[in-house]
Parts: sequence; structure tokens; C-alpha cells
Amino acid sequence: MIALIDYGSGNLRSVHKALLKVGAEVRVAREPGDLADAGAVVLPGVGAFDDCIQALERQKLLEACKRFIDGGAPFLGICVGYQALFEKSEEFNSRAAGLSVFQGKVVRFHEGRGLKIPQIGWNQIEKVGDACPLYRGIANGSYVYFVHSFFPKPDDPSIIATRTTYGDAFASSVWRGNVFATQFHPEKSQEVGLRLLKNFVEFAKGRG
Repeated sequence: MIALIDYGSGNLRSVHKALLKVGAEVRVAREPGDLADAGAVVLPGVGAFDDCIQALERQKLLEACKRFIDGGAPFLGICVGYQALFEKSEEFNSRAAGLSVFQGKVVRFHEGRGLKIPQIGWNQIEKVGDACPLYRGIANGSYVYFVHSFFPKPDDPSIIATRTTYGDAFASSVWRGNVFATQFHPEKSQEVGLRLLKNFVEFAKGRG
């Protein structure tokens, strides 16, 4: 069973539908107890970093997520749910502390060079190595869907699973052990995104 965290994120329904489509059993999680017997957790997100962190704190889900990750079960962060795994963000002079699962901070795209910010639309992913289980059966150079103005800069480059270029190259997804995260939206990335979510579900079942 996958616990899908609901802290008021606007894309919860589309993630829920996508997970069901790839065969997952899904429970919407709104309190710490909802994570207790989950085989995996998905933290989706749209909007601002601080809003995400503060909502998780209000629902006592911030510490629950940390405990779940420390327990070694699979965890997937999407968009702001990816950014929340880092230490801090530059967004709106943020003062909220992230989950600090990964070291590094969330930064904004540089203005200029004809870039439209936020980046909204399709872009390619360049796989970094072939080890990340999420990308099994997904071709290098595949297109996925982004909606963002900010992205994490990991201190440790070894966690980067894919890079994407938008002006500069950035880490469009990361992976270490049981924790996966994507800056793009797999639930909006059609067949590629569904394959990625199916790979996550199968990874979680394999750990069960």
C-alpha cells in the first residue's frame, strides 16, 4: 500500500489517479498514523516551498516523513515534494527548514538568455548512469513535463539520477537508497511518467 500525502497540494488527484492506473493500492495520508503500515510514501507538491513545509508541520507529517525515510521504506518526492527533501530554499526569502534528507539548497533559474520563468512544458531528461530503478525501460532523452521556477542544487553530485538543461543543466531527479525525487511531474508526463510510477510501485513491492 502506498501512502499519498495530502497537505493541500493542488495536484493530489492527478497523482492519485496515475498511481491507481499503474496498479498501486493507495491511501490518502493526512496524519502520521496514515504512514504507519505503508509500504511506500509519495509526497507530491505544487506551489511554494515554505507553504509545503509549514503545512506538513501543522499536520505533524514533517517528522513522520523523516521517520519513514529513516526506516528504509521507499519514498518518492514530486516537484515541491522533491525540493522539500533538501535543507532550505531561496524562494521568497524562505526561512523554513526542509527535511534535510539531502544536503543542498533550492535556487531559482537565472533570468535572461530568453528563458521563460517559470519553465512550463516538456523537456528532456539525460540519465546519469543506468542504476536508478525508476528509469528501467525509459529511454535516455525522453520528454517529461515541468512546471517550476526553482530547482535543488545537490551538494553531492552522486545522488543525481537525471539532468535536464534549461539555460543551465540542473538535477531533474535524484536517488539514494530508498529515496527518489523528481522535479518534473510524472503524473503529467504521459507514458514515460506512468512507466516511472510503475517502476516505483514495483520497487516498493519488491521491498515488501
